[in-house]
Parts: sequence; structure tokens; C-alpha cells
Amino acid sequence: MEADQFNIRHLAAMAAVVDQGSVSLAARAVNLTQPAVTQGIAKLEAQLGVPLFERRPGGMVPTDVALRFRPRVEVALRLIGSSRVTAAQIRAFVALARAGSYAAAAAIVGVAEPSLHRAVGALGLALGVRLAERRGRGLMLTRAGVALARRLRLALAELRQGLEEIAELRGQESGRILVGAMPLSRARLLPLAITNFRRESPQVDISVVEGSHAELVGPLRDGEIDMMVGALRDATIGQDLVQQPLFEDRPTIFARAGHRLEQGWDGDDLRRFPWILPPEGTPLRQLWRAMFAALGGDLPAVPIECGSVMTVRQLLVSGDYLTLLSVDQLRVELDSGMVADIGPAPGEISRTIGLTSRADWRPTRLQQQFMAAIEQAAGEVNS
Repeated sequence: MEADQFNIRHLAAMAAVVDQGSVSLAARAVNLTQPAVTQGIAKLEAQLGVPLFERRPGGMVPTDVALRFRPRVEVALRLIGSSRVTAAQIRAFVALARAGSYAAAAAIVGVAEPSLHRAVGALGLALGVRLAERRGRGLMLTRAGVALARRLRLALAELRQGLEEIAELRGQESGRILVGAMPLSRARLLPLAITNFRRESPQVDISVVEGSHAELVGPLRDGEIDMMVGALRDATIGQDLVQQPLFEDRPTIFARAGHRLEQGWDGDDLRRFPWILPPEGTPLRQLWRAMFAALGGDLPAVPIECGSVMTVRQLLVSGDYLTLLSVDQLRVELDSGMVADIGPAPGEISRTIGLTSRADWRPTRLQQQFMAAIEQAAGEVNS
């Protein structure tokens, strides 16, 4: 089953029975009748395919599955904010937040547009907030809507991890690792980590989402990816994220094969040629500025800003441009003779490569193993 198919009241009932130890006490805690709690738990067990409680004369004793699942459920319920919210409402609003229109969201969910509109409206009523408003011909989420969309995505991520842990308890090693790949990690580090991990856990799927730090940090905060790998940012990244350094990368200067500077250069030579660099604010652009600050003099022209290594490679071979990249990022092009490594960046120029995850994230065993595979791959790359 999928994480967005749970009945929220059934989840609340299950957590209450774990806490209270009896159906009658749990029923009072979640404002349901005893038969409703009993039926809800039975339906939840049928969905999961495992017993959650042992029925004994003295009460309900949670199984290992229930004890493992309850903390995930508790976090999800807190993020959702109300047991009156339904799974259909969550699916509708998460789709609306992603698609930006009722028509597109209805197509994602597979329901008629009026049905999706009613579900979003009912969700707002259940929580007592306005979630979206018309702006001209478009639609925008309110501030409360933006905050709720993030909480619901995180709630679904918790439930998804709970399902994976239940599968593990049943002896079914399966699941999906969702990793965000920033440019430097794509060439060697992440492929090596995935290869090593899949060798030990072939039943686990890997989804790699490529993007810059700016493109990936939102999905990471929303729980749509588990972690991201690449150049770390400074301490202003926010207390909600945790950065784990893996190794220091020292970039080098690249040009096309046969470039005049391949025979040698000084600081003035580096200023005579145009540069291709990622946008301002990225670690590599900051290192480039630091490099020329150490050399002294004015900054050279940067007529092309680009973060795509494939595009940079093609531009390099077609002109006299220079760029600053890791050797791993252009290893294939170097070995084939397409580009030339004209020398390491002068000065103490390096960037820290590492893992970034949410501060409140509780990884599953498989996610921990994948992070360990990344650490192992980082050691191999760094050596």
C-alpha cells in the first residue's frame, strides 16, 4: 500500500491503543466508539498484512510491528494536525500544492476537478484555515497552505518509512531510497555508492533526483527526498538541516585540448580568457573569487553562467573558455582527450563535499546502510 492510503482515524486509534493498553480507554482518547476502534485496527491490520496487537483478557498487547510503527504514526499525526483529516483530502491538497492548479491536481489524483475542489475545501474547514486563493487567473497557496503542504509531505514521508520498517520486520527487504544529487556527486561518488549498496541490497530501489542545492533543498525539507549529496553550504543553511562532511575537493582549471594555456600560465593569462562558471552564491563561484583575490587584480569576464557539466564541456571544446571543476566531473572527457587539465586552482582553494539531511529525520536501517555506502565511496574517491 501507499503512505497516502491510510485512514487517519485508524492510525490515531492504533497509537491510542498502544498508549492506553485497552480499546475502551483508547476510544475515549480519540473520541470514537469502542466498536469503531476495534474495526479500525482490524482494517489497519488487513492493510498492513500483520497483526498489530495480541488480544488478551487483560487488554491489547502491541506486537513488535505496532511498537516500531507507533513513533512514525505519532509524528505523522502531529504534522497532519487533526484526526478529522482524511487520506483523500491529503492526496488532493498535496497534489494541488505540487501542480499549482485544480485541473492539473485532479489529473494527478485521478478524480474529477469538482471532487478535488471539495476535498481541499473540506481540509481547510477541518483545520480552520484558508489554504488557497485565486490570484487573477492563477492559484496561490496562502501562508498557512504552504506550511500545511510541507507538513503533509513530511507526514507522508514518515508513514512511508514506517511501511518500509514493517516490510523489514516481515523479512521483506524492499523500499526506495530518495537521494538528491548535486553536480559534483553525479560523476563518481554517487554511482560508486549505489553500486556498492545494490550489491548488498538488490531489492531496494534508488531514485536519484538531480539538481542544484537551491533546487533540492526544498524537496529535502518537504520530505520528498531523504538526503542530498554534494558541496556543503555555510552555517546559514538553517538549524532544520544537518550537514555531514565527507571529504575536501580541490577543483582544477579546465580548457579545451590544445588551448594555449595548456603550455603554462600565470595570473594575467587567466584574466585574458572568458570563464564559464555556476551562478553567484554557489561554492564553486566563491572559490573562483577567492582564487583571484589571492592572485590580485581584477576579476576576468564571465560571459556564461552554467551549472550543467555537460553544457560546460561542450562549450569548452568549441571555444577558448576556461572553467573551474573537479577532476571527477570531467574524468571521461580528460581520458578521451576532449579537454585539458591546465592546473589546480592556485591558493588554498577547496570545497567540502558531504551529506545533507533534515535535523529531525530518523532514517530506516536501509537508509542508514545507504549513507554508510556513501561514506565508503567517499573514502575510495578521496584516496
